[in-house]
Amino acid sequence: MADDEDYVYDEASGEWRPASELAAAGDVRKVVDAAGNPLVDGDSVTLIKDLKVKGTSQTLKQGTVIKSIRLTDNDEEIDCRHEAVKGLVLRTEFVRKRG
Repeated sequence: MADDEDYVYDEASGEWRPASELAAAGDVRKVVDAAGNPLVDGDSVTLIKDLKVKGTSQTLKQGTVIKSIRLTDNDEEIDCRHEAVKGLVLRTEFVRKRG
């Protein structure tokens, strides 16, 4: 094990693993927004269309900013926090990465 090697936290196993090992295993996921920009945990995104929230009478308007997203096991969905809706999950096809 080299001292200068980068390590990545593997949430599935709960261990720190060498980045080269994860890349070789194909565990590196690529989650992208509607424009093809890569998304990572903590990014801020903007909605690209009005979205009616299931189970409520709430509609999130186009241009709404969602901060601090979290990636899920599904590459097409992200966990979000919004003051109007708790437990919000959005599809990546309806968001665009900010900045």
